[in-house]
Amino acid sequence: MRGLLRVGEVALRVFDIDEAREHYGKRIGLIETYSGEPDTLYFKGADEHDWYSLVLRRADAPGIDYFAFKVYDDATLDHFEKELTDWGITVEHVEAGVYPKSGRRLQFLLPSGHTMQLYAHKEQIGNGMPTRNPGTIPDEGYIRGMRVVRLDHLLLGSNEIVANKEIFTKIFGFGVSEELISHEDETKLAIFLSCSTKPHDIAFVLQPEPNRFHHCSFLLDSVNDLYHAADLIGKYDIAVDISPNRHGVTRGATIYFFDPSGNRNEVFTGGYVYYPDNPTLVWDTTQLGRATFSHDNTPRESFLSVLT
Repeated sequence: MRGLLRVGEVALRVFDIDEAREHYGKRIGLIETYSGEPDTLYFKGADEHDWYSLVLRRADAPGIDYFAFKVYDDATLDHFEKELTDWGITVEHVEAGVYPKSGRRLQFLLPSGHTMQLYAHKEQIGNGMPTRNPGTIPDEGYIRGMRVVRLDHLLLGSNEIVANKEIFTKIFGFGVSEELISHEDETKLAIFLSCSTKPHDIAFVLQPEPNRFHHCSFLLDSVNDLYHAADLIGKYDIAVDISPNRHGVTRGATIYFFDPSGNRNEVFTGGYVYYPDNPTLVWDTTQLGRATFSHDNTPRESFLSVLT
């Protein structure tokens, strides 16, 4: 892993900052780490070292502003600038410090209409434990709410996802772990891409419009934590999309729910270990229910059509 390391940051729009702080901080259990502009919040997961991975901005409509991958080092950033430019993509330079605690960034528009950034450096705040003789858990109270470990992956929607696949595989070196296709004409309906040993770091789903946000996913340690999250969702009347289930795609255990602004969240655990020499697993729409929710093999209309 010496290219793109992981989804390091996602920036979402929310209606109300106080509601968002309660949902993402108290309920999900993310840690608020930075106070900047009055209409912006910065959070991280309990086991993330970088200063923040989720940015929330007050706006009149929900959805995604941008997402960013962290890359290995500055030389990697320079390498990808050349690769993107040679591909014909216009790359914008963002100076260090424009984003809090962050080094310089590259910003560009994907064929899907999403704004993507790359950066190599972000200041680190740690995970509540020292780096020498760290122990196994931080002090009591550090891990709370749904006991989220970190930001895990994104699913984004667009009317153009195949061109995104070309960029992620040919420029960034991702593998295609799984695909969902139409059994009638082989149209690619969803593409799952990995730059690590996870079954996916980002995925794209075919939609009528560009630049749509399906969900951001937060990793949990175990299925026990998943049921704990479900108890909190019920206790606090959080709007549920899909109650505890398991995906056929990725084999991960999952719950989908919405923040107060209508952005979909997921808590996720499990899934298989992916290596670059794995074959691409292909699902077709004759098995749509099993591919999406394998406990009852039933596709949900809301899951397929509700995006912000």
